Amino acid sequence: MHAQRRGGATDRTYARLREDVLDGVLAPGAVLAELEQSARLGVSRTPVREAFARLVHDGLARPVGGRGLVVAPLDLGDLDHLYDVREALEVKAARLAARSGEGFEGFVRRFAHAPDLVAAGELDRYYALSAEFDAAVDAATANPWLVRALDDVRTHLVRIRRLARHDPDRLRAAASEHRLVAEALTDGDADLAAHAVHVHLHRSRSHFRQRLTTPTEESA
Repeated sequence: MHAQRRGGATDRTYARLREDVLDGVLAPGAVLAELEQSARLGVSRTPVREAFARLVHDGLARPVGGRGLVVAPLDLGDLDHLYDVREALEVKAARLAARSGEGFEGFVRRFAHAPDLVAAGELDRYYALSAEFDAAVDAATANPWLVRALDDVRTHLVRIRRLARHDPDRLRAAASEHRLVAEALTDGDADLAAHAVHVHLHRSRSHFRQRLTTPTEESA
């Protein structure tokens, strides 16, 4: 029973720390100290220590000589490496999903209206739709190993997206790109789906590279 309680505390602590890293509450390069995080989260040091180990395993934290752990930094090299892997995985996922016979008509309609969500400032709903689409494509691949690899890559890309800030123009364009992918999947056209994913990711990578190298009013 004690071990179960400790495991639950570790899971909750890990989930909170992971969310804080992804949201930028714990910024890249920030020092992760057991005592400080224990006090901040209101838990003992044991679940914090165990949660730190999981963050290191996920690549969200890393040891630094003489300083313990820090939140893993991000740079343009990370961006390119992540997108290289993401493109390989998502193009394959699109091809498998197109051949699955699963229906994506609903996403075609919903992405057609997604720019309205952006205009209304309902970004949480927009990102939820995007995540739902990713999950539907993942399920259609029927390949759990591919999905696991994609989940790891997407985790790190969330950090880049948050650092780059929200750009309404890019989000509206991305909605159109997602709609084209959904249309190709609905038609069962694997080649067109793969091409549409390639175009979307190329534009996404270029956007993030520009945003991360050009100071914005929000980050100035």
